[in-house]
Amino acid sequence: MSSKYLRLLSLAALAALSSCKQGEKQNAAAMPATPVSVAEAKKSDAVYYDPFQGTVTALNSVELRSQVSGFITGIFFKEGTVVKKGTPLYEIDRRKYIAAYEQAKANLASANANLVKAQKDADRYSFLLKNDAVARQTYDQSVATLETSKAQVAVAKAGVTSAQTDLSYSLIRAPFTGRIGISQVKLGAQVTPGTTLLNTISSENPIGVDVVVNEQDIDRFYNYQKHYTDSTFRLTLSDGTLYNKPGKIFAIDRGVNNQTGTVKVRVQFANDKDVLKDGEAGVLKVLNEKSGERVIIPYKAITEQVGEYFVFKAQDTVAHQIKVVLGPRINDNVVIMDGVKPGEKIITDGFQRLKDGGKITLGNPNQQQGGAAAVQGGTGSKQQGK
Repeated sequence: MSSKYLRLLSLAALAALSSCKQGEKQNAAAMPATPVSVAEAKKSDAVYYDPFQGTVTALNSVELRSQVSGFITGIFFKEGTVVKKGTPLYEIDRRKYIAAYEQAKANLASANANLVKAQKDADRYSFLLKNDAVARQTYDQSVATLETSKAQVAVAKAGVTSAQTDLSYSLIRAPFTGRIGISQVKLGAQVTPGTTLLNTISSENPIGVDVVVNEQDIDRFYNYQKHYTDSTFRLTLSDGTLYNKPGKIFAIDRGVNNQTGTVKVRVQFANDKDVLKDGEAGVLKVLNEKSGERVIIPYKAITEQVGEYFVFKAQDTVAHQIKVVLGPRINDNVVIMDGVKPGEKIITDGFQRLKDGGKITLGNPNQQQGGAAAVQGGTGSKQQGK
């Protein structure tokens, strides 16, 4: 092949390439602007919460056990109901305890009588001793008998107290106002002191919610313990409803669990309508310390690419794709921690057909306009789901 022929082929190829580039420029110039909708980034109060898995727990819960032995002769409550402090719950056969108490009182009366006699004898022998009418030994014996009688009275009094205590233990009363559970014993059952579980009673109002927090958050909760508002703690129930009472910190555990690096925190809620139940699961929402005036935009404007988040900002007739740092989502909006300033125009609809630097116009994003309907390639973007 001659060199002349090669030169002709090269010139032809260059002419064809130049013609293609010129055609692309003309097509690009002919491409219409993409219709989009925009919204203005606004700065407003953004109140948001951090969720912690919690468990409802009674602030006071006691297992009822007998302190004396015997047979159950009475059950005086309805299972699962609220009983007031001091209400009789169980009776253990009281006959022998009543008898023991009466005997102890009789022993005390006898000891008191002996004490009176011994006191009179000691007084009489003291008078006779002063008149040298009785032996010193007899007087000393009367004094010793008097002291013995005093000791016997003290023993008898202790016996009365002991018998009275046992008698009171035979009638088991509610230690505080709370809800009592299903009885673990029936009428006629024999109980053993400190061993037989009779029932469990738990307080209900107020009630607590226990959460486990990382040790890095401890200072935050200590601060809330000193300074809190009615909006600091909120509780979402297991059915997704929001509990309508505010909470406050009841207690923070004494130290950090060195195995898990966590601390238990108990938050107290009013429960006058008995909505919260001991053992129920819920989500404790704790006010985020960064709540305040923040930039907010519609959540639908966000696109995600490989774990990073972007929005399209409208500047004149050009769309610029910018990276943003998201805060929490608030209903249909989202907090922007970085990347967007108040007053900037953010594209909320129609950005699926855009690429960085693309031409835009305000209009109906759903309207097909020639070549503008083609999805832009290479961005790989998708709108983040809820």
